[in-house]
Amino acid sequence: MTAPHLPSLAELQTLFTARHSCRAFLPDQLPREVIEDVLTCAQKVPSWCNAQPWKLTITSGDETDRLRHALRTAATSGDHSPDLAFPTSYENEYQTRRRKCGWALYQAVGVQKGDRAASERQMMENFSLFGAPHCAILSTPVELGGYGAMDCGGFVAGFTLAAQAAGVATIAQAAVASYAPLLHEMLEIPQDRQILCAISFGYGDPDHPANKFRTCRAPLPEFAEFRG
Repeated sequence: MTAPHLPSLAELQTLFTARHSCRAFLPDQLPREVIEDVLTCAQKVPSWCNAQPWKLTITSGDETDRLRHALRTAATSGDHSPDLAFPTSYENEYQTRRRKCGWALYQAVGVQKGDRAASERQMMENFSLFGAPHCAILSTPVELGGYGAMDCGGFVAGFTLAAQAAGVATIAQAAVASYAPLLHEMLEIPQDRQILCAISFGYGDPDHPANKFRTCRAPLPEFAEFRG
């Protein structure tokens, strides 16, 4: 029997490097089998006691447009109510990285520093799901607490990488989860599940300026410490 081919680290590096957060999508719907293949691949990620706490509510077509409209309407009120508390602050290197990402995006789409109206318009694209034809709302059982959320974070990584391998663009969005009550009601997600984020996905628009920039990653000494 021939041993199965295992991807090399270099091949994985290529995949990881190609993945990016897409902020402009083409309207074309994905075939259902492509979505199912991505989900089947992503669910191979590890989870605590193999609990696999993730559940996804996935919209397509008119349902995505209905969600988009509802989110934009809610976003005008500014009444945020996430199930999972947002960070209280970003400081030091975390704030630096956050700002670099934001300004790189603004520069790519032509938003000038200090132009609050333009930056607000770009921010609102979150609630239009950046034009994506599909959106997955990710949730975890409330009783699993931080461990369930941690496992679901692994699933987000698995989903975005599997999608990239399938030629599908993605963006994970915490902003969408800030309107958790709307999502619970509209998508009939039970209250005993904590909504963590959305993943908008579809075919990316390669010509849109929002997709022309890439974020950088911290050098190894900034996040890894070796002992012994």
